[in-house]
Amino acid sequence: MVIETKDSRYTAQDIQVLEGLEAVRRRPGMYIGTTDLRGLHHLIFEIVDNSIDEAMAGFCDNIQITINPDNSVVVSDNGRGIPVDTHTSTGLSALETVMTILHAGGKFGGQVYKVSGGLHGVGASVVNALSKSTVVEVKRDGKVYRQEYRQGKTITPVTTVGKSKDTGTTVTFSPDEEIFPTIEFDFDLITQRLREMAYLTKGVWISLKDIAKDRESTFYFGGGIASFVRHLNKRRAAIHSRPIYIEKEVNDIAIEVAMQYNDGYTENTLSFANCINTVDGGSHLTGFRSALTRAANDYGRRTKIMKDDDSNLQGEDAREGLTAIISVKLSEPQFEGQTKTRLGNAEVRTAVESATYEGIITYLEENPSEGRKIIEKCITAAQAREAARKARDLVIRKSAMEGSTLPGKLADCTEKDPQFSEIFLVEGDSAGGSAKMGRDRRFQAILPLKGKILNVEKARKDKMLAHEEIRAIITALGIGIKGQMDMSRLRYYKVIVMTDADIDGSHIRTLLLTFFFRQMPELIDEGHLYIAQPPLYRLQSGKEQQYIYSEEEKETTLIKWKDKKSIDVQRYKGLGEMNPEQLWETTLNPATRTLLKVNVDDAVKADDVFDTLMGDAVPPRKAFIQAHAKDVKNLDV
Repeated sequence: MVIETKDSRYTAQDIQVLEGLEAVRRRPGMYIGTTDLRGLHHLIFEIVDNSIDEAMAGFCDNIQITINPDNSVVVSDNGRGIPVDTHTSTGLSALETVMTILHAGGKFGGQVYKVSGGLHGVGASVVNALSKSTVVEVKRDGKVYRQEYRQGKTITPVTTVGKSKDTGTTVTFSPDEEIFPTIEFDFDLITQRLREMAYLTKGVWISLKDIAKDRESTFYFGGGIASFVRHLNKRRAAIHSRPIYIEKEVNDIAIEVAMQYNDGYTENTLSFANCINTVDGGSHLTGFRSALTRAANDYGRRTKIMKDDDSNLQGEDAREGLTAIISVKLSEPQFEGQTKTRLGNAEVRTAVESATYEGIITYLEENPSEGRKIIEKCITAAQAREAARKARDLVIRKSAMEGSTLPGKLADCTEKDPQFSEIFLVEGDSAGGSAKMGRDRRFQAILPLKGKILNVEKARKDKMLAHEEIRAIITALGIGIKGQMDMSRLRYYKVIVMTDADIDGSHIRTLLLTFFFRQMPELIDEGHLYIAQPPLYRLQSGKEQQYIYSEEEKETTLIKWKDKKSIDVQRYKGLGEMNPEQLWETTLNPATRTLLKVNVDDAVKADDVFDTLMGDAVPPRKAFIQAHAKDVKNLDV
């Protein structure tokens, strides 16, 4: 016998239907990825993308973004203006349809927008749903129309509020505190994205103004992505002064490629589809890389720069020291997810590959001296790759002969499940000894590092792999390096950099971050890299003691303790100055420690900073130091 209870009944009455935009408010992460600061900024970019679509269609050349002191945002353009006549399917005005109904927009049929970044038709309505208030003003047909919304719901009808000879759309929205725990816009982050948009949509003025911070930026680039490449390479020594620029339309796919080699060793290639930064690449990037490798081999052999007995260049050889931008614009892009990080259209690969191959070969044939420099650089990269392979094979053979694949200095943990394990990369043998004694050996591994590791920004892969400390890190983590990484083999889910709280420790930490950024980017992207925060001071007064982690905390504590008792202030400049118990209590114990998670919000800016501070060119580094001298908080002299 089955006894029916209230919990066991499941009928049609239990099916909940969310009306209007309520689904967006219930599950915002499905539409903007996250509700942290990244998702907050996504609201701005969704509205700006609509203005960019007007620009790509040829109807807009001026976009203005204003951040008001109350954190409301105004995005205004001089495009055609959203239509306000009645939509036959919804019975609402076209404006209200676009702002309040998901998957409604002018980008599905292909007649209004040949190419568009906002293909899913959810951008404006999602921003509206996640804002406590939204106001849209439309200028068209000689009039100014206005409509207001609250949390995605219509408050007023479309009303005529004035006359105007101009056209365009102005959207003012205030992000909802019920959705976003922190509402604080990052001017620099927005600036970087708008700069990208201006490069990718040449001939369009884009301006940003933050009234409260009194900051303003304006972008206009007549040179488009060729100017973008020059910007990215501005602190590097270019092998050829003029970027290679390719522009062609293949089967209704507009293709633009700009590329320039420099004398460095790292590749910096960015790909875009309909002005959307496809950070995970896709078919356009695959097509470009395939064409580049084929063109380098064909031209190198045809001109006899490559000898008959030379092996073919591989992809990484042809891309060493390359800065490139690939931009495609097409009517029906297939993006993976609303956040659009990867392009999936198979036909784009063929189109980009043919256009790129033809363009590169034409440039090399018309510029033989530059062509020789490029191919010779690729050949040198191939020789270095072969030397690196031999060095790697030697490491593997040596490890096999010693009967262990792990470095001897590694004090491993007993936990075998990587998600419950962590490794500390510790500066110096002395601190490493204290850490080994103070750790919890069940889940904490310690790898002491001797001295300052190699600056990989200035070294080829073969030299890097010959460096003992770098080899130890690579072997201990188990995932390999860029180009051959396998994140499924990661042995520790937390990789924690632990260095002294002095200038040398900061330098070693910077060298390690440079290595991870250049050679293990997925480790950062997937959230596995951390920085330990050891205390700067220990304050003791009688039996009372306190560990201090900042200068501000020290001053506050000294003021709190000032009752004519004596206060002993100990400054920790090295981890080795702490005994194992103190190191555990302050820096190793998950219950009491503080860790900083390393992430890259702006890859272009990060690349620029690493190149400036760690690269060969001295003048840019000097200028950077002079410009930021007043911002220094902890100066160790």
